[in-house]
Amino acid sequence: MAKDGNQIVAEALKHQGLTYVFGIMGHPVIELALSMQAVGLQYLGFRNEQAACYAAQGYGYLTGKPAVVLCVSGPGLLHVIGGMANAQINCWPVLVLGGSCPEDHEGIGGFQEWPQVEASRPFCKYAARPPSANLIPMHVEKAVRLSTYGRPGAVYLDLPATLLTQKVEEDQIGIAAPCPSPPIIHPQLKLVETAAKLLLQSRRPLVIIGKGAAYARAEKQIRELIGCTELPFLPTPMGKGVVPDTDESCVSSARTFALQQSDVILLLGARLNWMLHFGRAPRYRNDVKIIQVDICAEELHNSVSSAVAIQADIGPTVELLLQILRKVNYNFKKTNPWWNEITSIKAKNKQSVDRMCTDTSVPLNYYTVFKHIQDIIPKDCIICSEGANTMDIGRTILLNDLPRHRLDAGTFGTMGVGLGFAIAAALYCKDNYPKKRVLCVEGDSAFGFSGMEIETMVRYKLPIVIVIINNNGIYSGLDKETFTELQDGGEPCQVTPPNSLTAEARYEKMMEMFGQKGYFCTTVPEIQQAIKTAFAVIDAPSLINVMIDPQADRKEQKFNWLTESKL
Repeated sequence: MAKDGNQIVAEALKHQGLTYVFGIMGHPVIELALSMQAVGLQYLGFRNEQAACYAAQGYGYLTGKPAVVLCVSGPGLLHVIGGMANAQINCWPVLVLGGSCPEDHEGIGGFQEWPQVEASRPFCKYAARPPSANLIPMHVEKAVRLSTYGRPGAVYLDLPATLLTQKVEEDQIGIAAPCPSPPIIHPQLKLVETAAKLLLQSRRPLVIIGKGAAYARAEKQIRELIGCTELPFLPTPMGKGVVPDTDESCVSSARTFALQQSDVILLLGARLNWMLHFGRAPRYRNDVKIIQVDICAEELHNSVSSAVAIQADIGPTVELLLQILRKVNYNFKKTNPWWNEITSIKAKNKQSVDRMCTDTSVPLNYYTVFKHIQDIIPKDCIICSEGANTMDIGRTILLNDLPRHRLDAGTFGTMGVGLGFAIAAALYCKDNYPKKRVLCVEGDSAFGFSGMEIETMVRYKLPIVIVIINNNGIYSGLDKETFTELQDGGEPCQVTPPNSLTAEARYEKMMEMFGQKGYFCTTVPEIQQAIKTAFAVIDAPSLINVMIDPQADRKEQKFNWLTESKL
């Protein structure tokens, strides 16, 4: 019995244990999408390929197993590349399948002809075109393996129309065993002993927990380390929840002080890139000693030289480190002078934030909105967020007590990821924790990148609660009166500030197009009622449009955002 390339691809994906496919069907992958459903894969059609890729990589982060992106040739893949780059830089697994021009049309101006393998290579770990249909299973297995082994990332397989229609006798089709789970890399004992010695000598230690620790599912070991040693810890945005934000040892509210004054830093699954100010002064001490634990050897000593650099999985490394510290009964008690300094800064910053949180005057500020959302939402919901101030301020108020429960713009600082991530999170909850909910918090500008994916949510009955924090602009906007006066005073392209969006846009009315209800809120009681009503809906998304002060800002910072660190 002969099988064509479409069926071989679909069966190979199923054989590798993959579950979800996200994409937009069209020539030449129409039959492939149907074949995928026929073998039992779950297919979700999106409105934009980039959003589909965001969803697929979000699912890969949450599960450790790549989801598939299916796109058409030429511009279809070009739209996906933004998502591929985000996955690669975020270190999340995703498998992209791109239909492409028939091979016999290449070089003579075929429909949507483009050098797709070559174009994909800068944005992924592996890019290839199977040379014949009978070798497809081998390439699928390799793609799955490379997306998850070592540092996870994006992979691309090119599927020309001629390959998908090629027929092969069943006994001629190559067989590839399901890809095993990635091997565990254990640390060198001497390096861990050196790390322990540094911590024992430290007067101002700090643990930084990154999203790599969350992806590695090292929360059990890290929680035990923090609980037994009482070391102060600072999570990165997507490292939140590996140890609960509510833990007494969390120093997020004294972040700047803790980074700047620490003498030894244990870096677990985080990179010293822009998000951590490159590990350099003025955001750090010149003599700070870094203990770096990372799965990727090439990441060791990046930006600054680490005092101890350990290439290993985080779980076994932390487990071994704790064994050594326990032998000497190490405990960095809360009465230590370093803790006293941190606690003082935390209390001072909390007072400043509390003042803004309790200001319920209209128009509202960010802190008040987030505080009253935090008071009502389920404590175990997954929070997806993007935007400028919306994301930055939101992560300080909206807490995570569980790992992999926050997805945001990430290392690449990508806008447009929120709705795709929320769809991935909703599917993850549906399959694993059906009572868990997803909250998607969007800036009004960020929402515009992929707002039509609310139709995707409606079509697949995903109960996502979307909250748009609407300040009429990018970073800041204009009130309606000022906006109207400016536009009436001259050519809109000349008089409208580049950061301005339409004042008081009624985004919630988009839900009416799909038979759902949206909510427009300007006061705290309206927000809380809308949140309660939205979380009661179990078979459709909800959208809450919250108007805030267009000039609302974050609390005063010691350093400007992205303050350049120097050698």
